[in-house]
Amino acid sequence: MRWLVGWSSTAAGALGGSVGYDGRHDDGAAYGSPGGREDQGGQVGYEGETLQPVGSQLLWGDPDPLWAVGDWRPDEVRVVTVDPQTRIAVLGTCGATDEQLRVGLFAARGGALRHLTAWPGSYTAIAQVGRRITVCGDLAGVRPVFHTPWAGGTAYATAALPLADLVEANLDFGHLAALLAAPDVPAALHDSTPYDGVRRIPPGHALILRAGAREVAGYEPVASLAVAAPPADPDSAVDAVRDALIEAVRARLSAPRHVPDMDPGPVPGMGPAERRAARGMPVPGIGADLSGGPASGTLALLAAGLPGMPGTLLGHGTGAGERLVAVTFNDLAVGGREAELERAGALAANPRLHHVVVAGGEETLPYADLDGPLTDEPGPSLVLAARHRARLAAGSADHFTGYGARQVLDAHPARLADLLMDRKRRHLVRPVAALTRADGSVLVPARVYGAARRLARTSYRAGVEGLAERLLHRSFSFDDPAGAVGASLAALTWGGAGPAARWLTGEALAEVSVRLQGATHRTVVGPGQRPGDYRARAALTRHAMDLRVLEQAVEIRSQRLHAPFLDNQVVRACRALPETLRVQPGARAAILRTALKGAGITDLPHGWGAPSQASADAAARAGLRMAMDPLLTLFEAPLLAEAGLVEARVVRKALRAAAAGEPLPLDGLADLISLELWLRRLLSRRGTCWTGTPARARAVPAGIAPQRRAVSSGG
Repeated sequence: MRWLVGWSSTAAGALGGSVGYDGRHDDGAAYGSPGGREDQGGQVGYEGETLQPVGSQLLWGDPDPLWAVGDWRPDEVRVVTVDPQTRIAVLGTCGATDEQLRVGLFAARGGALRHLTAWPGSYTAIAQVGRRITVCGDLAGVRPVFHTPWAGGTAYATAALPLADLVEANLDFGHLAALLAAPDVPAALHDSTPYDGVRRIPPGHALILRAGAREVAGYEPVASLAVAAPPADPDSAVDAVRDALIEAVRARLSAPRHVPDMDPGPVPGMGPAERRAARGMPVPGIGADLSGGPASGTLALLAAGLPGMPGTLLGHGTGAGERLVAVTFNDLAVGGREAELERAGALAANPRLHHVVVAGGEETLPYADLDGPLTDEPGPSLVLAARHRARLAAGSADHFTGYGARQVLDAHPARLADLLMDRKRRHLVRPVAALTRADGSVLVPARVYGAARRLARTSYRAGVEGLAERLLHRSFSFDDPAGAVGASLAALTWGGAGPAARWLTGEALAEVSVRLQGATHRTVVGPGQRPGDYRARAALTRHAMDLRVLEQAVEIRSQRLHAPFLDNQVVRACRALPETLRVQPGARAAILRTALKGAGITDLPHGWGAPSQASADAAARAGLRMAMDPLLTLFEAPLLAEAGLVEARVVRKALRAAAAGEPLPLDGLADLISLELWLRRLLSRRGTCWTGTPARARAVPAGIAPQRRAVSSGG
């Protein structure tokens, strides 16, 4: 893991005193006091130790210190200083020059925070102007910012666990219940995290700290109710997506190359590539996924085709002969992707690409490996870690992935309601006709149109209150049709119950219902925001959170995963696409095909962009059958049951039924299993993220100790 952490102290503390853990005022020698040593960036804590993160590098010191923690590359940490009280730090891949950083800092000093988020790449920007500190989150949520009250001020970080260690936070069982009952409903999660007292700022917002006082402010323009937005031109919008993608890829290619740790020597019977993969070492250079789908194929072709390395043909220019490593995963345990593999092979015939096919057997099925590292937060991708690690081990030191393309380019089904609100009914014809062909029923158009019309006439408050009522009375709609039509009908609401909700206890569902009812009194939907746009942003945030968990779970030393579709500028360009273009069948492939054509890439294989016929459920069901014994053992005495969220026998019965082929939501079981795995890893850890804290303070010191719940207390 790589993260940054710092804090903003109170104005009183800046004069030499602060409040410690026990509430006593210190004279500047104890931890938490801004009177510590400037060269250490921390304070002298208990037993003479300096309070600072383990394995950190100081970016700037007291009274408001900032550290970078983890195996950051030298070019991933940049600090530009104008004077001792005016400076900016950028961590990650950022395409801005030092002069652009300086201009952005001056703009932020005047309050224009959006300038700090408009450079190509994926990064976190922290600006300090006097005692005011601004930490900008991203638009997708893959680079979140967390904060918590501490020592009379505010501590912040890009990971929640270090803050939980700092304040010895217990688990927030309401948040864990919401993760299972309504994971795609922002009103249920709000700004909470798995750790009680540690808060998350929403995507598209910045955390502003002034002498310990905190404020969360949005940096994106808000839609006006008085003046309608001008209609977007589809051609110029697609051109903007192309330009943003090219700049995102170029920002990665222009960064310095990094060679992984040296190979310690040969192994009999193994070639260099096999030896690196066996030792968990990536290949030097640039690589990309090549699954045969349009997103990964677009990034691979752009990365190989842009001027410079990689993709330079042998004998043409400096550094010639470096080809982009294109990795394709061939699932031998579960078929169904033969057409995609053919398309990947046709794309890999490009002389600028070096094709590597990773064959995966039963050892790469979901649930095959239930051991793994502790991640910052739980996520359903924990059960897929072995599958992805096998693919990425054959990748490069810098590896492009197509994650996020579906969420930023495709139309969420709820956007059909947006079209009705805009009186654009004729644009519903093609998507509804595609659903009718997929289902084969003549009743589909009436059902879909009726659901879209109801959503267009339902207010946000009524939608959230309706979901709270359904959760409270366990009235889940299990009889909806399966397939694309059922998924579309279920998505035509302001929010729906998660697939794991059916297995939660009544008390846990009531807890989430109370959270939702409380959310109706908060303004969480911006002025002019529509249900389709709201649901699309929530789906993107959910995907970005899970991608962040996946990155930590499959992390390979010296490797960086790049997801350009989740960069700020790419997300902005995709949001500018007109809804009438998004909702058309095959829109994502058409947009990316046009973007590639604008970049000079036209030779695409037949069927490129066609939807995959393989089902993730087949692999998940096969993995469940293979791992049934370990999973049943896992839920003999689960921590989730100890926390009051599920009943063990109910989950064991569901596991046996799913393995036997009953039509149960397998993604709901993945949510349950991944959360149980995360809880066990969290409670079994022995270390902490800090030195200088009393008794090496860490998160969840008392284990599973459910607090009095809102539903039982009447709150």
